[in-house]
Amino acid sequence: MKRKVVVSVINDLVSDQRVHKSCITLVNQGWDVRLVGRLLKNSLELPDRPYKSHRMKLLFTTGPLFYAEYNIRLFLLLMFSKASVFHSNDLDTLPANFLASKIRRKSLAYDSHEYFTEVPELVTRPFTQNVWRKIEGLILPRMAEMFTVSEPIATLFRDKYNIKVRLLRNMPRLALTSSKKQFQGADFNLPDKKIILLQGAGINIDRGMEELIESMLFVDNAVLVIAGSGDVVPLLKEQTIKLKLQDKIIFFDKMPFEKLHGLTKLSYMGCSLDEATNINYELSLPNKLFDYIHAGVPILATNLVEVEKIIKEFNVGLIIKDISPKSIAASINSLLNDEQKREEYHQNCLKARLELNWENEEKELISCYNSFDSIG
Repeated sequence: MKRKVVVSVINDLVSDQRVHKSCITLVNQGWDVRLVGRLLKNSLELPDRPYKSHRMKLLFTTGPLFYAEYNIRLFLLLMFSKASVFHSNDLDTLPANFLASKIRRKSLAYDSHEYFTEVPELVTRPFTQNVWRKIEGLILPRMAEMFTVSEPIATLFRDKYNIKVRLLRNMPRLALTSSKKQFQGADFNLPDKKIILLQGAGINIDRGMEELIESMLFVDNAVLVIAGSGDVVPLLKEQTIKLKLQDKIIFFDKMPFEKLHGLTKLSYMGCSLDEATNINYELSLPNKLFDYIHAGVPILATNLVEVEKIIKEFNVGLIIKDISPKSIAASINSLLNDEQKREEYHQNCLKARLELNWENEEKELISCYNSFDSIG
């Protein structure tokens, strides 16, 4: 009989590829997986997946009441679940998982997708940030281990709470490169120009977006495609109109990952311009970095610690230290006008993905769940 696990995340279930990959890994290891998330007004239809999914439609969508409602309803679900393991994604799902696991004496896996208490949305709200810090400080010292997304963040958690922290970087599956559908520019109604891409599920503040848009004033014979959702997207659209750049900048809403991968493969270069304005960004390892690599797309990135390390080690793109619009434009133009260098980066991406893939990363997840098996 298969052992059961409830995996919970506060995000929409369609776009969170890290959670989906974790669920697939567990299914392949013989676990009966049930993924719990929330249903939003703009939620895409869930594709067929080899595990069960449950999306909760909540009364509240933001603020303290939203987090309270989600955790109360998740706690009740877990209390009546037949699962032997609860798998929590990020601090905002941990209270319900931790309390239910203690009451029912179940194993608990915790995956922190970022340094949650230092995200920009909390840094500017000290009271709310302090609440989450207290929740983290209350729970994490009582746990044996956890996962996170980059080695510097893992080190912070180890030093702060003296617990085992496993590294589980968010990389695509290598098999994804052989997608059944081969997308063309016509599938996205794209012009016959070189594509500069910025993709992401969280296009928020301090991501270098405003500077990237303004840089297109100094870039010719190319279009900037921004694909994804986030807090600043409406402001970016306003900025595009104000600068009269509608013919150079194209926006796409969030889309299924296979389609996004198809769009990425059509691109000439991909951008990752996060600014080190807080600890979370400074030590982050953005998903889009590996999405670009797996699509064979050279990268233009800021000099964040882990990002610079990957780009230099595998020689897959350019690092810029100054994200002023003219500096960004100069770097973009240098690659647009150097087909030979672009091809070199492209080939290096194809080699790098043989090492930087989920099939290698998931070994830590499998090891953790094997230890749950030994507990019985």
